[in-house]
Amino acid sequence: MGKQMGEFFGWARQRKLLATLLVVATLGIGVVIGSLGSGHVAAMREQGAATPLAIPNPVQLSGSFAAIVKQDSPAVVNIATTQVIDRRSRQRMRPDQNPNDPEDFFQHFFQFPDQGPVAERSLGSGVIVDEKGYILTNKHVIEDATKIQVKLPGDPTIYTAKLVGSDSDTDLAVIKIDAQKRLPTARLGNSDGVQVGDWVLAFGSPFGLEATVTAGIVSAKDRANISAGKQFQRFIQTDAAINPGNSGGPLVNLAGEVIGINTAIYTSSRGYEGVGFALPSNLAINVYNQLVTKGTVTRGSIGITFQEDRSNNPILLKELGVDHGIVIERVEPGSPADKVGLKAGDVITSINGKPVMSGNDLVNPIVATNIGGSVDLTYTRDKQSHSATVGVADRSKIFPQTAQVTDAKSEEEGATDFGLHVEDISADLQQRLGLDQATGVIVTQVDPASFGEDIQFSRGDIILDVNHQPVSNVRDWKRITSRLKAGDNVVFKVRRGGPSSGGTITVFLAGTVPSPDN
Repeated sequence: MGKQMGEFFGWARQRKLLATLLVVATLGIGVVIGSLGSGHVAAMREQGAATPLAIPNPVQLSGSFAAIVKQDSPAVVNIATTQVIDRRSRQRMRPDQNPNDPEDFFQHFFQFPDQGPVAERSLGSGVIVDEKGYILTNKHVIEDATKIQVKLPGDPTIYTAKLVGSDSDTDLAVIKIDAQKRLPTARLGNSDGVQVGDWVLAFGSPFGLEATVTAGIVSAKDRANISAGKQFQRFIQTDAAINPGNSGGPLVNLAGEVIGINTAIYTSSRGYEGVGFALPSNLAINVYNQLVTKGTVTRGSIGITFQEDRSNNPILLKELGVDHGIVIERVEPGSPADKVGLKAGDVITSINGKPVMSGNDLVNPIVATNIGGSVDLTYTRDKQSHSATVGVADRSKIFPQTAQVTDAKSEEEGATDFGLHVEDISADLQQRLGLDQATGVIVTQVDPASFGEDIQFSRGDIILDVNHQPVSNVRDWKRITSRLKAGDNVVFKVRRGGPSSGGTITVFLAGTVPSPDN
């Protein structure tokens, strides 16, 4: 073996060039093989690379709801109301407060003012039913409001609404805005055609969230006794989500027709629990027509009182000799029912030839009859059937205790321009507030629900100019503001702040001068 290896090395020394060529050839073959392998790996990587995603074309699913929303939502408005509460209590100066200390004075004057009238605000919804700006909503949405403001979808303008009329018995109201243009409207349908199980959409502004739509079905019809003492309220029940702020908004069927006005919910948490109520559109139409023509709602009555749940007792009906009807519990003295001899204990079984199965069957025909007209009754007394023609009179005269009372509000004395109370800056006040000069007027009070409050004036603001016209004193203020008219744009230059707020800033407050009745 050693001999053979020696011969090999000897041969190699003799043939160095050949050996070198052999090594180079071997390395070259290795490089080629390596290149082919890496190319294969790169090709494999390219084949496994991620493919970019593409946005697909939109797919139209069920378009029924979307079409209804597109059609009706422009007519659904957001209603914001302001009610001024007069608080007579006053904030007293702390025992350790020094009236001569500038810091204490500033905090008392600006941060702890005397407690006067304050504004409480609430939100609701409504639906435009006339292109001239007439809006249906709930009475409780606008009740006792000092100011009613309406916002239309897609319109930045805030419109001030006027109350046309309201009806306590049904909790409905009509308000009107002047938008100086034709407004989109929603079409009212016939609520008698509504069936349990029908799909419905509820529109409104729950919790102030404008342009909200929820879907559900009609859960029940003709729900009574939802609100205590509301004899003329018969509701459509739905499981479409209704929350605070939805009140006054429309309940719409799949034909895009308003078949109810969202009014109430059953809840233990103040929020949605699947049980909501809407006043039927037929009732709303009747109330609306009377409010826009007369400003009030007149209802007929024959002068009887009954309780439907007690009349439905089958044992009682059997004892009285009938299988259906409404039991009279009281007859008002001097009423039409009294004049024809009806008595407590009589059972009214039909009206105008139609059976009376519920209180609604009895009340609706009477309410629908003009004052001075009459209805034909069949009633049972001592198990004997009788008939009578009974006149229909004004319910508010038969039951004066239930007549709606409108509180007339006298105009507040001392009304000021834009709801701002201003004073000259005295030398003493200038010193206390650390002002360089006594230029301008200081705002001592901002009336709640006023134009001044709307554009965010604060007590303690110093007005320096109005529409680039300098204000040096109250005389300048009155002269300049007296020239402004409703509809004019106005910009106030205001100095705001003081020692306790870390310094002063200059702000500009702007708005459009409202009309005097707004």
